[in-house]
Amino acid sequence: MKNILLFGAGKSSTYLIDYLNDLCDLKNWNIVVADFKLDNIASKLKPNSKIKSVEIDIEITQERTGLISSADIVISLMPPHLHYLIALDCIELNKNLLTASYLDNQTKELAKKIEEKNLLFIYELGLDPGIDHMSAMKIIHEIQHNGGEISSFISHCGGLVAPESDDNPWHYKISWNPKNIVMAGKAGSTFLENGIVENLKYEELFSENNLVQIPESETLAFYPNRDSLTYIDNYGLKTAKNFKRTTLRHADFCFGWKNIIQLKLTDESIFYNTENLTISEFFNLHFKRFEICKL
Repeated sequence: MKNILLFGAGKSSTYLIDYLNDLCDLKNWNIVVADFKLDNIASKLKPNSKIKSVEIDIEITQERTGLISSADIVISLMPPHLHYLIALDCIELNKNLLTASYLDNQTKELAKKIEEKNLLFIYELGLDPGIDHMSAMKIIHEIQHNGGEISSFISHCGGLVAPESDDNPWHYKISWNPKNIVMAGKAGSTFLENGIVENLKYEELFSENNLVQIPESETLAFYPNRDSLTYIDNYGLKTAKNFKRTTLRHADFCFGWKNIIQLKLTDESIFYNTENLTISEFFNLHFKRFEICKL
């Protein structure tokens, strides 16, 4: 019998919890789902004696290690900055770790300890990053196997609304942590174009004019995603003159988000007391501060 520990029961966890629930009897797994609110877990669980819910403050070491010590494998769907705490405990307690989040520099520095303990740490197991890596490597290896050389690599990937649910002007719906959507692109992007390293600021990313035609589908917009250069070695494409990873959205989303940025509505340096403020009053207060306009 295997014991699987899942940290996090937010928006992104629903399908994983369903998957584990469907397989736990067949595979003889015991599942523990831990979150800071039991209500988050309860709304996603089906009745099953092999799945247990636990309320936890992930930043309290004793609570965290107590659960990890009993697990065979740990899955973290917590906010990205909390993965490192879990990673340190998994190394100390000799546990394997999986997560969908980006591999950060802090965790990279733990590589030697992870290897010494012969542990399995796999990050970037989501859509992007994740499935995009696997589909890219499949194509790259096929080309190389057939004797081809790759001089340019550009990938487009993104979670989009199913056509039957596409019912708003943004052509977008929130299926993960809303703050992460606001934060997307904040660090700008870095990529290789015609052999030259290009850097774009946050304010320059969202152009509805960056378009790509998806075969047997529609024309979508894209924006460069984070630092593409970190994947050149992993993909084995050191001789490529172009290397860019992008996120797909509808052009209307990019147009709207570009304007939101220009209106400084994603500026985190400002805090407002919005109690008893109407939406119009809030916008007038905000725009007055930046001398943008008045409603």
